[in-house]
Order: sequence, then structure tokens, then C-alpha cells
Amino acid sequence: MEDIEIIFKNDYGISFHWKEKKDRVQVVFRDTGFLLNLQEVKLFQRNVLALETETCCENCTHARACKNLLLPTPSEKIDLAVSADELEQINELLGATIFKLELLSYIELSSN
Repeated sequence: MEDIEIIFKNDYGISFHWKEKKDRVQVVFRDTGFLLNLQEVKLFQRNVLALETETCCENCTHARACKNLLLPTPSEKIDLAVSADELEQINELLGATIFKLELLSYIELSSN
């Protein structure tokens, strides 16, 4: 853990910088890691927000837990099957990561 700087973590995942790669963020959830720049993290969150309006199958008894949503990732060849509960956690992870990265950038620019 000495090689990383944690940006944000929740019960579902974690985002961090590798100390030698500050221009990219590692976002890890569901045993999957994405090495992304800030624009890709924002794109990923837009994909999450676009899915929030999707609905489950009619009469589904597992509406929030059913992995019926197909989430496009920043890698155009990879989509993830996620549930509404997972989508909520991913949104929190990505949103907090974006907020902290932009805040750190602002602080860094202000101090120069």
C-alpha cells in the first residue's frame, strides 16, 4: 500500500493513484480494475447516469439486485452487467473520485 495514494473508497470499490503514475487513476470494483485519466472517469460516470433511468423486467422480485443493466465502460469493447444497487455504488465511487481529483487540481493550481 506504500505505492498508492487512496483517492476514495466505499463498500463497493476504491480509487487511487499509483505514486509513479499521477496522470491516471486506478478504479477497482467487482474484481476489475480500470486505469483511467480524468476524462475517462467522467465518461464512465456519464454512462452510469444514463443507465439510472433504465427499469427492470416487469414483475421482477429482485429489482434492485438483478444484474439486468449493461454498463458501457471507457473501453469500448467491455460492458459490465450490473444491478441498480451496484450502479448506485459505482456512481458514488466515480463521483467522489472526480470531485477529489478536481479539488486537488484546483488546490495545486492555486498554490502555484
